[in-house]
Amino acid sequence: MWYNPIMVWMLYSPLQGMLSGNMMVLDYTGRKSGKAYRLPVSYKRIDDTLLTGSYKRRTWWRNLRGGVPVTVRLQGKDINGQAEVIEDEQGVMIGITAYIGGDPRTARMFGVKLGSDGQPDSESLRQVARDQVIVRTVLK
Repeated sequence: MWYNPIMVWMLYSPLQGMLSGNMMVLDYTGRKSGKAYRLPVSYKRIDDTLLTGSYKRRTWWRNLRGGVPVTVRLQGKDINGQAEVIEDEQGVMIGITAYIGGDPRTARMFGVKLGSDGQPDSESLRQVARDQVIVRTVLK
């Protein structure tokens, strides 16, 4: 997308504090091309694990299938990690639920309806999971 270079620049600049609470830069290598990629993505941190969602129709995440080493620019620091793609519907539902963490704003971002208990509506979650993947990055 046209704004990706701007986001990458900002996340490497002294201005990164404005964005780095939920945005990071993901560096990885193309499986077939061997080309280096640098992509700004949103994330949710849970301990030493970062979760990122993507629509299946996008293609960048396919380079991470099978688990690959990556570097993330996270809150002004470069950190190595191992990324893997979760594609099965049940795994994606679990990942989205963890990402949302009961936050109505994040649920809206995914298009998931929350029940009165603050938990994702199961049918809404299932529908969203059909069109999404979760990239799970474990930091080293």
